[in-house]
Amino acid sequence: MCTRYISPEQAEIERFWHIGRRTQPQVWKLAQVFPRSLGPFIRMQPGPDGTPEPSLVIGQWGLIPWFAKSPKLTYSTNNARSEEVANKASYKHSWNEGKRCIIPAWSFDEPCWETGRNVWWRFKRTDGRPWGLAGLWNTWTDKTTGEILESYTMLTINADGHPIMSRMHKPDPKLPPDQQDKRSVIAIDFADSDLWLQGSESEAKSLLRAPLPGDLDTSPVA
Repeated sequence: MCTRYISPEQAEIERFWHIGRRTQPQVWKLAQVFPRSLGPFIRMQPGPDGTPEPSLVIGQWGLIPWFAKSPKLTYSTNNARSEEVANKASYKHSWNEGKRCIIPAWSFDEPCWETGRNVWWRFKRTDGRPWGLAGLWNTWTDKTTGEILESYTMLTINADGHPIMSRMHKPDPKLPPDQQDKRSVIAIDFADSDLWLQGSESEAKSLLRAPLPGDLDTSPVA
Protein backbone atom coordinates (compact mmCIF):
# COMPACT_ATOMS: atom_id res chain seq x y z
CA MET A 1 0.00 0.00 0.00
CA CYS A 2 1.24 3.47 -0.82
CA THR A 3 1.02 6.05 1.97
CA ARG A 4 3.08 8.93 0.61
CA TYR A 5 4.04 10.43 -2.73
CA ILE A 6 5.35 13.67 -4.20
CA SER A 7 2.99 15.67 -6.38
CA PRO A 8 4.00 17.90 -9.31
CA GLU A 9 3.00 21.56 -9.26
CA GLN A 10 -0.09 22.70 -11.13
CA ALA A 11 1.78 24.05 -14.16
CA GLU A 12 3.67 20.77 -14.52
CA ILE A 13 0.47 18.73 -14.38
CA GLU A 14 -1.17 20.96 -16.99
CA ARG A 15 1.85 20.65 -19.27
CA PHE A 16 2.30 16.88 -19.08
CA TRP A 17 -1.40 16.02 -19.35
CA HIS A 18 -2.33 18.88 -21.71
CA ILE A 19 -4.87 20.47 -19.41
CA GLY A 20 -5.86 24.02 -20.29
CA ARG A 21 -5.97 26.53 -17.44
CA ARG A 22 -9.52 27.85 -17.33
CA THR A 23 -9.75 28.56 -13.62
CA GLN A 24 -7.71 30.32 -10.98
CA PRO A 25 -4.58 28.47 -9.86
CA GLN A 26 -5.35 25.72 -7.36
CA VAL A 27 -3.01 25.32 -4.44
CA TRP A 28 -2.35 22.31 -2.24
CA LYS A 29 -0.21 22.77 0.84
CA LEU A 30 2.41 20.07 0.48
CA ALA A 31 4.42 18.72 -2.43
CA GLN A 32 4.57 15.47 -0.44
CA VAL A 33 1.06 14.10 -0.05
CA PHE A 34 -0.05 11.89 2.84
CA PRO A 35 -3.39 10.15 3.55
CA ARG A 36 -6.21 12.59 4.36
CA SER A 37 -4.23 15.60 3.13
CA LEU A 38 -5.16 17.51 -0.03
CA GLY A 39 -3.74 16.52 -3.38
CA PRO A 40 -4.46 17.02 -7.09
CA PHE A 41 -6.06 14.52 -9.43
CA ILE A 42 -7.25 14.54 -13.03
CA ARG A 43 -10.75 13.52 -14.09
CA MET A 44 -13.12 14.11 -16.98
CA GLN A 45 -15.76 16.79 -16.61
CA PRO A 46 -17.72 19.04 -18.99
CA GLY A 47 -15.77 21.87 -20.60
CA PRO A 48 -17.13 25.28 -21.71
CA ASP A 49 -19.01 23.72 -24.62
CA GLY A 50 -20.30 20.77 -22.58
CA THR A 51 -17.84 18.29 -24.07
CA PRO A 52 -16.00 16.18 -21.46
CA GLU A 53 -12.34 17.11 -21.09
CA PRO A 54 -9.58 16.33 -18.57
CA SER A 55 -9.67 18.73 -15.63
CA LEU A 56 -7.51 19.26 -12.56
CA VAL A 57 -9.28 18.87 -9.21
CA ILE A 58 -8.07 19.18 -5.62
CA GLY A 59 -9.41 16.72 -3.09
CA GLN A 60 -8.68 14.63 -0.03
CA TRP A 61 -6.47 11.59 -0.49
CA GLY A 62 -8.85 9.14 1.14
CA LEU A 63 -12.12 8.57 -0.66
CA ILE A 64 -15.32 9.60 1.14
CA PRO A 65 -17.97 7.07 0.01
CA TRP A 66 -21.41 8.23 -1.08
CA PHE A 67 -23.02 6.61 1.97
CA ALA A 68 -20.72 8.25 4.55
CA LYS A 69 -22.53 10.24 7.22
CA SER A 70 -19.37 12.23 8.03
CA PRO A 71 -16.21 13.09 6.08
CA LYS A 72 -14.15 11.82 9.03
CA LEU A 73 -13.95 8.10 8.36
CA THR A 74 -12.95 5.53 10.97
CA TYR A 75 -11.11 3.41 8.39
CA SER A 76 -8.51 4.01 5.69
CA THR A 77 -9.57 4.64 2.09
CA ASN A 78 -6.39 6.06 0.57
CA ASN A 79 -5.68 2.74 -1.18
CA ALA A 80 -8.16 0.38 -2.82
CA ARG A 81 -7.47 -3.15 -4.04
CA SER A 82 -8.34 -3.12 -7.75
CA GLU A 83 -9.55 -6.71 -7.53
CA GLU A 84 -12.28 -5.62 -5.09
CA VAL A 85 -13.50 -2.23 -6.35
CA ALA A 86 -16.47 -3.60 -8.29
CA ASN A 87 -17.97 -5.14 -5.15
CA LYS A 88 -16.58 -3.38 -2.08
CA ALA A 89 -19.06 -0.92 -0.61
CA SER A 90 -16.65 2.02 -0.28
CA TYR A 91 -15.58 1.93 -3.92
CA LYS A 92 -18.18 0.14 -6.06
CA HIS A 93 -20.25 3.28 -6.62
CA SER A 94 -17.24 5.16 -8.04
CA TRP A 95 -16.10 2.17 -10.11
CA ASN A 96 -19.53 1.36 -11.51
CA GLU A 97 -20.14 5.04 -12.32
CA GLY A 98 -16.84 5.26 -14.21
CA LYS A 99 -15.40 7.81 -11.78
CA ARG A 100 -11.80 7.01 -12.66
CA CYS A 101 -8.98 9.51 -12.19
CA ILE A 102 -5.24 9.93 -12.67
CA ILE A 103 -3.09 10.90 -9.69
CA PRO A 104 0.05 12.78 -10.82
CA ALA A 105 3.20 11.92 -8.86
CA TRP A 106 6.87 12.68 -9.40
CA SER A 107 7.60 9.73 -7.14
CA PHE A 108 6.03 7.41 -4.61
CA ASP A 109 7.58 5.71 -1.58
CA GLU A 110 7.30 2.12 -0.40
CA PRO A 111 8.77 0.38 2.70
CA CYS A 112 11.36 -2.36 2.22
CA TRP A 113 11.97 -4.76 5.14
CA GLU A 114 14.77 -6.88 3.65
CA THR A 115 17.22 -5.63 6.30
CA GLY A 116 14.83 -6.51 9.11
CA ARG A 117 13.71 -2.92 9.53
CA ASN A 118 11.73 -0.41 7.51
CA VAL A 119 13.83 1.33 4.84
CA TRP A 120 11.84 3.64 2.60
CA TRP A 121 12.49 3.31 -1.13
CA ARG A 122 11.57 6.05 -3.59
CA PHE A 123 10.23 5.15 -7.04
CA LYS A 124 10.63 7.51 -9.99
CA ARG A 125 10.22 6.94 -13.72
CA THR A 126 13.35 6.15 -15.69
CA ASP A 127 12.35 8.65 -18.39
CA GLY A 128 12.19 11.56 -15.93
CA ARG A 129 8.48 12.18 -16.44
CA PRO A 130 5.87 12.02 -13.66
CA TRP A 131 3.78 8.98 -12.90
CA GLY A 132 0.09 8.95 -13.69
CA LEU A 133 -1.29 6.62 -11.01
CA ALA A 134 -4.71 5.02 -11.34
CA GLY A 135 -7.41 6.14 -8.93
CA LEU A 136 -11.12 6.55 -8.27
CA TRP A 137 -12.86 9.73 -7.13
CA ASN A 138 -16.09 10.78 -5.49
CA THR A 139 -17.90 14.04 -4.76
CA TRP A 140 -19.56 13.95 -1.33
CA THR A 141 -22.13 16.43 -0.04
CA ASP A 142 -22.73 17.06 3.64
CA LYS A 143 -26.52 16.82 3.99
CA THR A 144 -26.45 19.06 7.05
CA THR A 145 -24.29 21.94 5.83
CA GLY A 146 -24.41 21.51 2.06
CA GLU A 147 -20.59 21.48 1.93
CA ILE A 148 -19.20 19.68 -1.12
CA LEU A 149 -15.98 17.67 -0.68
CA GLU A 150 -13.89 16.04 -3.39
CA SER A 151 -11.84 12.93 -2.56
CA TYR A 152 -9.93 10.13 -4.26
CA THR A 153 -8.32 6.76 -3.66
CA MET A 154 -5.25 5.16 -5.25
CA LEU A 155 -5.71 1.72 -6.81
CA THR A 156 -3.32 -1.12 -6.09
CA ILE A 157 -2.74 -4.57 -7.58
CA ASN A 158 -1.14 -7.81 -6.39
CA ALA A 159 2.62 -7.74 -6.98
CA ASP A 160 3.76 -11.11 -5.56
CA GLY A 161 5.28 -11.99 -8.94
CA HIS A 162 6.85 -8.59 -9.64
CA PRO A 163 10.69 -8.64 -9.43
CA ILE A 164 10.89 -5.29 -7.64
CA MET A 165 7.53 -4.48 -6.06
CA SER A 166 7.39 -7.92 -4.42
CA ARG A 167 10.39 -6.86 -2.32
CA MET A 168 8.42 -4.04 -0.70
CA HIS A 169 6.38 -4.18 2.52
CA LYS A 170 6.85 -6.38 5.55
CA PRO A 171 6.48 -10.07 4.71
CA ASP A 172 4.22 -12.42 6.64
CA PRO A 173 6.46 -15.33 7.77
CA LYS A 174 3.43 -17.59 7.95
CA LEU A 175 2.72 -17.27 4.21
CA PRO A 176 4.70 -18.53 1.18
CA PRO A 177 6.31 -15.92 -1.13
CA ASP A 178 3.63 -16.28 -3.81
CA GLN A 179 0.77 -15.69 -1.37
CA GLN A 180 1.95 -12.56 0.44
CA ASP A 181 -0.40 -10.23 -1.44
CA LYS A 182 2.30 -7.59 -1.77
CA ARG A 183 0.71 -4.54 -3.35
CA SER A 184 1.81 -2.14 -6.09
CA VAL A 185 0.41 1.10 -7.45
CA ILE A 186 -0.97 1.00 -11.01
CA ALA A 187 0.70 3.27 -13.55
CA ILE A 188 -1.32 4.62 -16.48
CA ASP A 189 0.84 5.42 -19.51
CA PHE A 190 0.36 8.90 -21.01
CA ALA A 191 -0.92 7.29 -24.22
CA ASP A 192 -3.61 5.47 -22.22
CA SER A 193 -4.83 8.47 -20.21
CA ASP A 194 -8.03 9.03 -22.22
CA LEU A 195 -8.79 5.31 -22.27
CA TRP A 196 -8.52 5.13 -18.49
CA LEU A 197 -10.53 8.29 -17.89
CA GLN A 198 -13.41 7.66 -20.28
CA GLY A 199 -13.08 4.16 -21.74
CA SER A 200 -15.40 1.26 -21.04
CA GLU A 201 -15.09 -0.84 -17.90
CA SER A 202 -13.43 -3.67 -19.84
CA GLU A 203 -10.97 -1.22 -21.40
CA ALA A 204 -10.15 0.17 -17.97
CA LYS A 205 -9.58 -3.32 -16.58
CA SER A 206 -7.06 -4.01 -19.34
CA LEU A 207 -4.88 -1.21 -17.91
CA LEU A 208 -4.73 -2.62 -14.38
CA ARG A 209 -1.12 -3.68 -14.04
CA ALA A 210 1.95 -2.86 -11.99
CA PRO A 211 4.66 -0.61 -13.49
CA LEU A 212 7.09 -2.42 -15.78
CA PRO A 213 10.43 -3.11 -14.03
CA GLY A 214 12.25 -1.18 -16.76
CA ASP A 215 10.22 1.94 -15.97
CA LEU A 216 11.25 1.99 -12.30
CA ASP A 217 14.13 4.16 -11.14
CA THR A 218 14.39 3.34 -7.43
CA SER A 219 16.74 3.76 -4.51
CA PRO A 220 16.52 3.99 -0.71
CA VAL A 221 15.47 7.41 0.57
CA ALA A 222 18.48 9.16 2.08
